[in-house]
Amino acid sequence: MPKTKTSGNLALADYNDIFASTTTVVTINEGHIVEMPLSDMYPPEFHPFQVNDDLSMYRLSMNITKHGIREPGLVRPRYDGGYELLCGNRRKRACELAGISTMPVIVREMDDDDAVLVMVDSNLEQREKILPSERAWAFRVMMEALNHRGVKSESNSYEIMIERTGVKKSQLFRIIRLTELIVVLIDKVDANQLAFNPAVELSYLTQKQQTTVADVMAANEVKPSLSQAQRLKKLSQSGELTDAAIDMVLSEEKKPSKTKQTDNIRYRSFFPQHYSTKQIDGIIIGLLKDWKAKVTL
Repeated sequence: MPKTKTSGNLALADYNDIFASTTTVVTINEGHIVEMPLSDMYPPEFHPFQVNDDLSMYRLSMNITKHGIREPGLVRPRYDGGYELLCGNRRKRACELAGISTMPVIVREMDDDDAVLVMVDSNLEQREKILPSERAWAFRVMMEALNHRGVKSESNSYEIMIERTGVKKSQLFRIIRLTELIVVLIDKVDANQLAFNPAVELSYLTQKQQTTVADVMAANEVKPSLSQAQRLKKLSQSGELTDAAIDMVLSEEKKPSKTKQTDNIRYRSFFPQHYSTKQIDGIIIGLLKDWKAKVTL
């Protein structure tokens, strides 16, 4: 995980001296709320949560215009000047869209690991919607921060994460596995074009193999089932996963669900034996469409 430079030996008093020469004077008292210019705030070097100009952002901007910011952001001094905005990046963007130039924040000195933990905890708690990729990277950087702090000497980092997130151990590590996916595949998970469980299995493939999987998915307009993804993983681990094997596995017709199998047996007697399941489905759907059109007349 990329690390942000910490404040080193500079104290908050030193930052007061530095910013006294700027056009906007901000008197810094650690733990107190101050009104800070947006231009003095910088996003974290690594921020797993997206800030998008979507409908939710528009609503937040309108709400801030009407009622102001009800909860201040949290910043820490940067070694290179200014402040790293750990909590409140969506609020900052909403202020920019609303034409507001300042924002209330709490200034606090903390090291990189504490900064990561605060950032992740805050976003997981406050955000209404979190994408699978955001959750995966948030859990990963939280785990790394806890491990870096030597938590293992007193307890396991995953135990602390279970307590903080409420996610079971097995699911916790499966969520983190998503960070091993190439961008195009994890984007498909976010867009509900690739299910979570198959995605976890695909994360064990090499990046080259994942790229081939993504290409075959796009070319054939298919997405792997859990059983197909598990087979790809097994072939990859045995060193037998070639481009041809990927194409063959993903080109296979998926087995129908138990419900569909029962329906096929029920309706099979009405059709010639050589008719495929796909042909039978097509005829039934066509008849139902005709029936619906007549009923709605």
